[in-house]
Amino acid sequence: MDDEVTLNILAGDWRIFQLRRGHRFSADDLLTAWAGVRAQPTAQHLLDLGAGIGSVGLLALWKLPSTAQLTMVEVQALSQALARRTVAYNALTTRVICQHQDLRTWPGGTFDLVTGSPPYIPVGRGVQPQHLQKAAARFELHGDVADYCQAAARSLAPAGRFCFCHAADDPRPELAIRQAGLTLIGRQDVYFRASLPPRMALFTCAWHGTRADPPAFVIRDPHGHWTPAYLAMRAVMGASADFLAHAQSAS
Repeated sequence: MDDEVTLNILAGDWRIFQLRRGHRFSADDLLTAWAGVRAQPTAQHLLDLGAGIGSVGLLALWKLPSTAQLTMVEVQALSQALARRTVAYNALTTRVICQHQDLRTWPGGTFDLVTGSPPYIPVGRGVQPQHLQKAAARFELHGDVADYCQAAARSLAPAGRFCFCHAADDPRPELAIRQAGLTLIGRQDVYFRASLPPRMALFTCAWHGTRADPPAFVIRDPHGHWTPAYLAMRAVMGASADFLAHAQSAS
């Protein structure tokens, strides 16, 4: 069944509900959360835009101080229902607010960390998945990177950081950042395999600052083995000891 729900490991002892054949959290989500907590490791007020099933925001919250609070904004009722179920299962109802709302009409607020994983594909380009939830995670059905940047600008504290991921070969993110009045202070290209071009990039924005791009991040080496940098990131972000032991033995 398309709507069969599975319960999977998210980080540490936290678990996440997701559809077996719908949208499932990915490396993009994990890396975006990692970029966020790296930029603001002591953030207390976190906003996740277009939160989907909650993976980016909850991964970041897992790593942030136990006093941190998360607000998740998501327009799809199905995704938000799964996110609410995950929040309740992990006993996080006092730390997480789920807002069922289109990020394009989100009024804003004051958050020291804002995250987002915008869909990359414009409507009308490519073949959309039949499953609407999966389609909305890939296609810009409820906003594009410019909408995410505008929503972030309405929400970012004076010393806050906005971290998001996008396709590495798309020129739109840097334009969207400027148009929102924000400053790009770091871009990190991500190579899913060292022998292939970068598939995505992580963007860190602020109101002001000097740009300093981190070194490119490589997930697999030319032979297809996990890199030490990737395994170190997974350890930081709550991967299980079994996963790390198996990954290291296979590399």
